[in-house]
Amino acid sequence: MEFEKKWKEVVEIVEKRFGEGVDMQSLLFLIGVQELGHGPKKFTKDQKLDVIHVAVCTLLSRFGYYEFEGIDKDEWPHWKATNKLPYLKSSQQTQLMKQAIVEYFEENKLAR
Repeated sequence: MEFEKKWKEVVEIVEKRFGEGVDMQSLLFLIGVQELGHGPKKFTKDQKLDVIHVAVCTLLSRFGYYEFEGIDKDEWPHWKATNKLPYLKSSQQTQLMKQAIVEYFEENKLAR
């Protein structure tokens, strides 16, 4: 139950800043923007997917699935897969990402 409390706290923090209706996609997008460090800007549809990919790689790197390779000339980070992700049911994938998001917020002092 402690985990669910932390998850709700993260969602509440983000909703206070950005408004109601925060979901996993929006959290991943915000983390991706944070990791890019480009500040607020308009992204194309493809770039938005790339931003979410940055977040997923960042979050899953803490579990050893990705390794940071570096920044390209356009200042986008690149990752390489280091371990194959195990088969996970949808609910297990969601739980893994929630756990990673909570840890990200705690490590970056974004949670209470």
